[in-house]
Amino acid sequence: MTWLVTGGAGYIGSHVVSALRGAGMQAVVIDSLSSGHREFVPDDVPFVHGTILDSELVARTMLDHGVTGVIHLAGFKYAGVSVQEPLLTYQQNVTGTAELLKAMELAEVGHLVFSSSAATYGTPTGNIVTEDTPTQPESPYGESKLIGEWLIRDQGRARGLKHTSLRYFNVVGSGSPELYDTSPHNLFPIVLRALTAGKTPRINGTDYNTADGTCVRDYVHVADLATSHVAAARALAAGRPLERVYNLGSGDGLSVRQIMTAMAKVTGIDFEPEIGPRRAGDPDRIVADGTLAARDLDWKMRHSVEDMVASAYEAQKRAAAARI
Repeated sequence: MTWLVTGGAGYIGSHVVSALRGAGMQAVVIDSLSSGHREFVPDDVPFVHGTILDSELVARTMLDHGVTGVIHLAGFKYAGVSVQEPLLTYQQNVTGTAELLKAMELAEVGHLVFSSSAATYGTPTGNIVTEDTPTQPESPYGESKLIGEWLIRDQGRARGLKHTSLRYFNVVGSGSPELYDTSPHNLFPIVLRALTAGKTPRINGTDYNTADGTCVRDYVHVADLATSHVAAARALAAGRPLERVYNLGSGDGLSVRQIMTAMAKVTGIDFEPEIGPRRAGDPDRIVADGTLAARDLDWKMRHSVEDMVASAYEAQKRAAAARI
């Protein structure tokens, strides 16, 4: 089978392409390069510069390359920014997904793995999020991802589309030094950029009801995440039944203080984080239970926190050297 990876030039998408190739599967990439990087796509992987909002282009790409399934990662992914840019968020994530589904129907492509988000849960009442936890998104980003799931579900009912959606929290690390997180909003690149610039990273709040007083979240390695996207694709292709949604979570999480300690250890840069006030609305602890994904999608946490930091640091250093 040949899989179209939307957003395949991005941080997560490029790792999914790499995992597909490692599994002996063919990949085709479509990406607008609004946040992706052309150099993240191998030269021997077909690349189409375009947007999923152009359903005719997407359908033509599928037909031209014999695509039989889609792994859908393209979208506007900044939850905080989405509050200021709701129309852009809905256009990219809701309209974009609808246009992709239209293209898939035109090209008679019947398998879809959707990169959703744990932002669909909002702030849950419990500390462990399962697939049965009520969805109560609190940002246009989370809402748009949930609507995307609904669109896909309804197209499955109407047209027999085989699909699953994967929800996860914070994606970190690197599976290859050539591929790295360039987000201006994610914790790992923020801390690493601060340290290499001689600045002191900051912790927002140390009075949470956790073991060390800092909030606890899920952090999952991008290569582990990519492995499960490919496992989902293979399961759909083989006709194996999958759940409608899966959480890709650690089950226990890491505190911000643990992340900072690992950063100092791995980088060799000794520092004491600045302490700022806690942010309004930040819960003490939210982690996801990955039991179902472990059962069906080869999901497991294969990397320690030190592995996560070391791989991210190596990729960042390589990128910085290339810019000199």
